[in-house]
Formats: sequence, C-alpha cells, structure tokens
Amino acid sequence: MAKAAILEQPGNGLVIGEIEIADPAPHEVLIDTKACGLCHSDLHFIDGAYPHPLPAIPGHEAAGVVRAVGSEVKTVKPGDHVVSCLSAFCGHCEFCVTGRMALCLGADTRRTPDAGPRIRRADGSPVNQMLNLSAFSEQMLIHEHACVAIDKDMPLDRAAVIGCAVTTGAGTIFNAAKVTPGETVLVVGCGGVGLAAINAARIAGAGKVIAADPIAEKRELAKVLGATHTVDALAPDAAKQIIAISGGGVHYGIEAVGRQASADLAVASLRRGGTAIILGMMPLDCKVGLSAMDLLSGKKLQGAIMGENHFPVDLPRLVDFYMRGLLDLDTIIAERIPLEDINKGFEKMRSGNAARSVVVFD
Repeated sequence: MAKAAILEQPGNGLVIGEIEIADPAPHEVLIDTKACGLCHSDLHFIDGAYPHPLPAIPGHEAAGVVRAVGSEVKTVKPGDHVVSCLSAFCGHCEFCVTGRMALCLGADTRRTPDAGPRIRRADGSPVNQMLNLSAFSEQMLIHEHACVAIDKDMPLDRAAVIGCAVTTGAGTIFNAAKVTPGETVLVVGCGGVGLAAINAARIAGAGKVIAADPIAEKRELAKVLGATHTVDALAPDAAKQIIAISGGGVHYGIEAVGRQASADLAVASLRRGGTAIILGMMPLDCKVGLSAMDLLSGKKLQGAIMGENHFPVDLPRLVDFYMRGLLDLDTIIAERIPLEDINKGFEKMRSGNAARSVVVFD
C-alpha cells in the first residue's frame, strides 16, 4: 500500500488516500518517490480546465529511487536515483526515429487494457495514471522510457524540478531556440518554467535576457537567475519597453504562463525574423497569431512541448550543470512541503506569488 493524492472531482482539490501498485511488467520500473514539484499543468486538471478520466493521481515532476524493475528493463536498476519525465517515448515511431522524441504519443509505453491497471484503490477499483506518471504518490510504476538515471550526489528535491519545469524552460533555450551567444531573449512569466528559461539563457550566453511578469517579487527572482532587464508584463506599454531595451525587438519571445495576453506580448516584442515560442498550456479555446506584417517581416510562431527534449541525454546534462554551479535550482524552489499540505501548495500557486513548491516524501 502507498499513500497518494487523488483527484476525485475537478474543483474539489486532492484527497489523500491509500492505493495499491501492481508488480512491474517486463518494461516497467517501480520507484520510491522522494520528491515531486507542483506544476501549473497539474492545476489545469485539478481545476477542470483540461479533461482527464477520473479518479486519477496527478503529479509529473518527480525524482526517486528505483525499488524494482521488470524482466526486460535495460536502462535502470534497483538502487538507481532517477528523474521521471512525462514525455515517455516508444523509440520506434516516426517522431522518435527522426529525433523528435518529445512528440512521441507513447502508446507502447502504456499498459494494454488486458494487462490490468498499474494503480488500484484498496477496494480493487482502478485509478487512472496521469501523464504516464502519477507522481503525487509514495510510489510510481512507469515505463522504463519515462525515467533516466542520474548522479547519486544530486539532491533529489532539486532533481525533481528538472523533470518538467527545467526540462521545458531550459530545453526551449537549448533545443527549440538554439540561442546563439549575444542574441536577445524575452521570457514572459517567471514561474518555474520561465525562471528555468531565464537561467538557461544566461548559460547559453544570451546578450540581453528580459523578464516580464506582473509580480515584483518574481521579477526580482528573475534577476537572481540571470535576467538583465525586467518589465511589468501588465504595463500598457510593455511591448514598447521591451522593443526599446532590445534595440528593435527580441530574437526570441518565450511565453511561459499559458495566457492569451502573455502570448500576444511575446509576439508583439519580436524583431524582424524573430520567433515566438509558446510553452504555457493555454485555455483550449485560445488562438495565437501573426499579422500580415509579422509574416512579411519573417517572424515565426511555434510550440515547443516539454522543451523539445531528448530527456535521456538532456536530464543528466542539466544535473551536471547544477553540480557545476551553472544551473540555479535552489532559487527556483520556494518551499518543501509534505504530501498532506499539497492543496495548500496549490492555493499558493493560484495566488501567483511564489516559485516552485516541492512535495518531499520521507
């Protein structure tokens, strides 16, 4: 039996309950979860903005220790420290074999209906696994292509936030934007993903790194992580300020919130030939666009799901960046909380004032 935070009904928060985890199938890994970050993506499901079969266990930004592995698992072994990633990849579809693993739909990484569920309640009824992980739980049972082993010297509470926020934010800088030293980067939204993008832009040698956020405390955090300039995202002349700071607009405008206005600001702040990259989970009826003049100016608009990561390679590198003092994960984590306080953690997220909260299992 393991303790988990279960989503029963959208809008009612999470309920702490007991679950049973199945034995690992041939390609599955059983992990003792040690830490899991609270991500805004979880909140979209918890509040009902995005649909999901219920009951389900959210949580997808986790690190832990391997307890057991299935008979065919080759990539990790019991005792390994691992970070999980929601972009589980099959390894043989069109997207995987062309190097776009983050686009893999991962059908082969889920159980078939006849194999029985990975998670059940104590009464035997199934619980849905969210995003292949369900990490708000003392244990996870996941496909081996949903985790990667890391250096055992890496603190697991900091390793957890690499699994989503840092992979998405830093991956966007390194993989999607491929920022060249000296280029100008705007990041709209200074939560966990935005702060990771700012930090990565500094590592990549960006010339100016402009952080836009309505909250002054978050703008100060952005400066600690590498922002050279900050702008109030809600100022009526925010785009004009950014264009002035950057000398004609930014090379990359990265939206890291999931709001129409912040996506529009990222587009409005581009220079000729610049690219807007939308990372946030927008409301499902949102549309972001380029005008005729934007198109005639060679501007581009793209999504970059999970930072276009190649996580078996990217995650150990990000761990190495932290161990060498390049990647600042300590500033991104605002607090560490027990599982029982998870609803309070999400309430803080709704207020928008803090960086990352991390559930620590011990």
